[in-house]
Amino acid sequence: MLDEIVAHATRLRRDLHRRPELTWDEHATAARVRSELDALGIPWRACAGTGTVARLGPPGPAIAFRCDLDALPLDERTGLPWASEHQGCMHACGHDGHTASLIAAAAWLKHHEAALPQGVVLIFQPAEEGGHGAAKMMDDGALEGVRAIYGYHNWPALPFGVAACPVGPVMSANAEWTITIQGRGGHASAPHDGIDPIVCGAAFVGAIQQVVSRNTAPQEAAVVTVTCFQAGTPPADNIIPDSALLVGTVRAGTTERRDALFARVREILAGICAAHGTTATSDYRPCYGATVNHPAEAEAARAALRAVIGPDCIRDAGMPLMAAEDFGAFLTRCPGAFVLLGAGRPGQPIEGCH
Repeated sequence: MLDEIVAHATRLRRDLHRRPELTWDEHATAARVRSELDALGIPWRACAGTGTVARLGPPGPAIAFRCDLDALPLDERTGLPWASEHQGCMHACGHDGHTASLIAAAAWLKHHEAALPQGVVLIFQPAEEGGHGAAKMMDDGALEGVRAIYGYHNWPALPFGVAACPVGPVMSANAEWTITIQGRGGHASAPHDGIDPIVCGAAFVGAIQQVVSRNTAPQEAAVVTVTCFQAGTPPADNIIPDSALLVGTVRAGTTERRDALFARVREILAGICAAHGTTATSDYRPCYGATVNHPAEAEAARAALRAVIGPDCIRDAGMPLMAAEDFGAFLTRCPGAFVLLGAGRPGQPIEGCH
């Protein structure tokens, strides 16, 4: 029976991979999930639009398992037989596999439903990729009757047969920021007549590289990264532009540390601008909080992983990751744990998520 379940899940995963859908647009994916649950005889209800919540087992407090549904706005160039058929959209983070594996788990649980000691809730979450789908599902009652919740993410950087499930932070809190530095444009031959925002921006980029190394304890995980620096539109070799646009991210193992990082970035920005005679505006957009495992639930997950994969399967070195995950929102309302499951193959290059 298990072989049949796995074979069906493999076909389902490839079908989902062919037809990816973006955040809050997972209509066909939701329909497929619901048809699979119908075929298994598992009752479900729609939750937060394209989300689905199903339940099986006896009444009373339940444990929940969650997967995510959405894909990313990327073109697929793998050449695989089941490559995306939707231009500009791809399951580049493995959510198709998460969904297929939860359906597989549903099939196994349904077959053994009479032996379940407690209820099981299956949560198929939309909008993980920045859409805050977890909060919407909780607002729509996804955690009603749930005493603990578990989720996982495939992780290509870990070898197959290895898992990470630390007690404490798993993934970071992240935020986006946009800064505009305002100078005064002029001719490149007379820089003294203007105020160059590019020079100011370059000094700022260099200065904030020290936020982590000099304002963060070595034991803390943190990242400050500039991902975009634009000035001069259209590009010209003889014009100093009026302004420069910089975009980036801050990430840390705790939500509080993330916010403190950007407060320091703002302080540095003010000083750099004062030194260069420019002004600046900044827009700080917190995204997801940190994903922090609860101790008892993390230990339960670790015990289960050791029983299934092997006694030496747990590797928590390098935690927390600087990636962010919407599952952390569930853990602020309900005890639970998040697992990173190794997907790396020996002899094959590591293809990171996204």
